[in-house]
Amino acid sequence: MSNQTGGSPLHRIKPTPETKFHIDYGWWDNQQAELQTYILSLLPEAYREMLQNKQDEKLDWVDPNTAEVQQIDPMQQALREAFNNVDFTQMPLVDAVFRIFLTNSNKPLSPIELEAIIGRPATTILRTLAGTRVYRGLRPAMVDE
Repeated sequence: MSNQTGGSPLHRIKPTPETKFHIDYGWWDNQQAELQTYILSLLPEAYREMLQNKQDEKLDWVDPNTAEVQQIDPMQQALREAFNNVDFTQMPLVDAVFRIFLTNSNKPLSPIELEAIIGRPATTILRTLAGTRVYRGLRPAMVDE
């Protein structure tokens, strides 16, 4: 008898290049890893120093596609600024994919979509994300059809 917990359907699917992935923040909770520390490590030093003094502040951000105004925290703003015009081919694949999801509000993307953004082959992205090891919480997204 198997012990099934929430999210077990993810363990039964075989991801394809069209499968959508995202950051599973629940994985970070279960791993007892420090998500904020990892995210800060991805930022340049100047942004890390700026964030030390602005933890409770909220900023207005205008979505360039919808013109919708959203309240974001300084960390989200720093991520958007720091990762703008980044050369994703010059960083580890997992870090590049993780940064994409941080900057797009964790909107699920397929390896094919990620290939167009980071310039790495979809097959390589799929092999990395669909393997037995979960890297940085990057897992298939449960998409309502």
